[in-house]
Amino acid sequence: MGELDAVVCPGHPFADSVTGAAHACGHNGQVASMLGAAIGLSGARVTDFISGDITFLGVPAEEYVEVEFRQNLRKKGKIRFLGGKQELLAQGFFDDVDIAMMVHMASLEPGKKVVIGGTSNGFIGKLIRYKGKEAHAGASPHLGVNALNAAILGLMGVHMQRETFKDEDHIRVHPIITKGGDLVNVIPADVRMETYVRGKTMDAIMDANAKVNRALKAGAFAVGAEVEIEEIPGYLPRRNWPPLDEVFRKNAIDLVGEASVGEGGHGSGSSDIGDIMHVLPAIHPSCGGAKGTGHSEDFIVEDPDTAYVLPAKLLALTAVDLLYGDASLGRQIVSEFQPVIARKDYAATWEKILGGCFSKSG
Repeated sequence: MGELDAVVCPGHPFADSVTGAAHACGHNGQVASMLGAAIGLSGARVTDFISGDITFLGVPAEEYVEVEFRQNLRKKGKIRFLGGKQELLAQGFFDDVDIAMMVHMASLEPGKKVVIGGTSNGFIGKLIRYKGKEAHAGASPHLGVNALNAAILGLMGVHMQRETFKDEDHIRVHPIITKGGDLVNVIPADVRMETYVRGKTMDAIMDANAKVNRALKAGAFAVGAEVEIEEIPGYLPRRNWPPLDEVFRKNAIDLVGEASVGEGGHGSGSSDIGDIMHVLPAIHPSCGGAKGTGHSEDFIVEDPDTAYVLPAKLLALTAVDLLYGDASLGRQIVSEFQPVIARKDYAATWEKILGGCFSKSG
């Protein structure tokens, strides 16, 4: 798989002049390596030597952004999930897929070209709307109910919760205000926010989310406003299937040497590959070649061979290893894999999480 989307980063040297979108996360490298693997495998006529099919899939919407817009699409019944892999999974696209692979471009520590394994946070998405009462901001502010003040108090309440988040849970809460009012001389009556509540496990996310909701409600209560909180399916935490990681690792060692291959730790970011990993064996290693910080204006490619060509070779070699001959290695990995969620139960699992643990509250 290769992810198609970019992020809005107007200060990036290669940002689009109109939208501000830029490949500040390396998805361009994913697509390049996916296509490179396709070119290499086709040129080598590997279908003469393997048992199985290889699909090359450009996946949209890995970046969980424009939340209100996508949530409105959900309400209209046009999509069920905000992530591209999630939506394809729910639509049954992966029903005949046994193993999934992708490689993420990254800025790695000096001396490392490949990092394998590791986990990452999952999260719940949230839309928050504070409703107050309009009034003239200069002549009669006492007649209004300031929804912006309620939102600010709610945010401060969230910040006051941070010392209760355990380090090992890797909780992250990072809200933005998408609407702060309508006019500067009118008391704000409609204020909207978006945020995630991230964590290493769903239990940790559930605990933190309850605290966040409590704080957001307190902000409304303090000034006499109302608050609506919508909980939206986010992404499941990323997990790994070690036997599949090992196939990729052996190829990486062969190409770049053992000293250049590192072990992944836990990352506090998130990806909808985590949802795939709960259903079928999948890998999400990283290859270097970039410098700077992801999602920032200094994230650029400095070593194209490591960023584009190396992961293409690794994907191609791993696919051949899994399917060579009678695909015995691939069959073994699939037969031994222990899914957390059955494919048919994927959408229902998220409905259970949201309905049973988080509900729309006001």
